[in-house]
Amino acid sequence: MAMQIEEIKDWANVGVRIVENTDILYHEMARSIANIIINNNSNGKNTKIILPVGPSSQYSILVSIINREKINLKNTWLFFMDEYLDWESRWIPENHPMSFRGFIYKNLFALVDSSSGLKKEQIIFPDPADLNYNDKKIGELGGIDTCFGGLGYHGHIAFNEPYNTYYSRMTIEQFLNSKTRIVDLNSDTFVINSLSSIGGNCYDLPPKAVTLGMKPIMEAKKIEIYCGSGHLRWQHASFRLALMHPPTLDRPGTLLQLHDNPKENVLFIADKVTAQPIEMKLHCKSVLEN
Repeated sequence: MAMQIEEIKDWANVGVRIVENTDILYHEMARSIANIIINNNSNGKNTKIILPVGPSSQYSILVSIINREKINLKNTWLFFMDEYLDWESRWIPENHPMSFRGFIYKNLFALVDSSSGLKKEQIIFPDPADLNYNDKKIGELGGIDTCFGGLGYHGHIAFNEPYNTYYSRMTIEQFLNSKTRIVDLNSDTFVINSLSSIGGNCYDLPPKAVTLGMKPIMEAKKIEIYCGSGHLRWQHASFRLALMHPPTLDRPGTLLQLHDNPKENVLFIADKVTAQPIEMKLHCKSVLEN
C-alpha cells in the first residue's frame, strides 16, 4: 500500500498507466472508445464494446468527439454493464435519478448527431426479464472487442460480487463463467455508492441490480479499467490490490490477471491521486481548527 508510484509497473501483473489527473483520464477513455469504432469502421467490421456508467464523465467528451469527427455508429453495439433494480427485481424507471439507462439515453443517445446512425436498440442494458439476451447477442456478434470499466470499492467489475453465503461457496472457475444475472447489493456497495452519489442516503439506493457476468468480460479481446476516485479516494486500495494481489474472489478485479496475456490485453489507467501511496493517519480536526 505504501509502494511509490514509480514502482507499481514493475510489480503489476497487468498493464498499467498513470496519468496526471482525472480530466486526462476521462479524455483518454473517450478517445479510446472512439478510436476502436473508427478503426473497425475503416476495416468494415462491427464494433462491440462493453461500457460502464461509473465512471460517467467520459460521455460528454465522447459525444463531442463523435459529433465533431462525424463518426459513423451504424455498426456499433454498446453493451452496458448493469442497471439498478427495485426490490421486486424490476428495472427502476428511466426517470429515476439513479437509472443508468436514463443517464445514457439523456447524455449519449439524445446528444449524438442523428446522422451517426446509432439506433436505440444498439444500446443494450441487461434486462431482468430476459437474462439470456445479452450473452446470446454478444455471441451472435462474435464477442466483445474491448470491455471498458471502472473498479468498485471492493474490486468488483460491474456488479459482479461473488455469491458466497454461510452455506455456499463459489470457485473462481464458477465465478469467471458467470452470465447475466440479478444480484442483491451488498453492504459495502450500499455505503460507497450512497456516499459517492446521494450524500450518504443509503435508504434511497435501489437494493438490487442486474449485471453482465464475468464470462463476456473475460472473453473480451481487451479490457481497459479506469480508476479515478476523486475527493473520496476510495479506490486507492482497490487499485493496488487489482494490480498486484494474487487472484482472489475476495477482490474480483484481481481475476483480470487470469485473462490471456494480461500484461498486453488488460490495462488499468489511474490518475496520480488514485495511484499515490496510501498514508495511514487520523483525519480529524481539533476544536481550535473548527
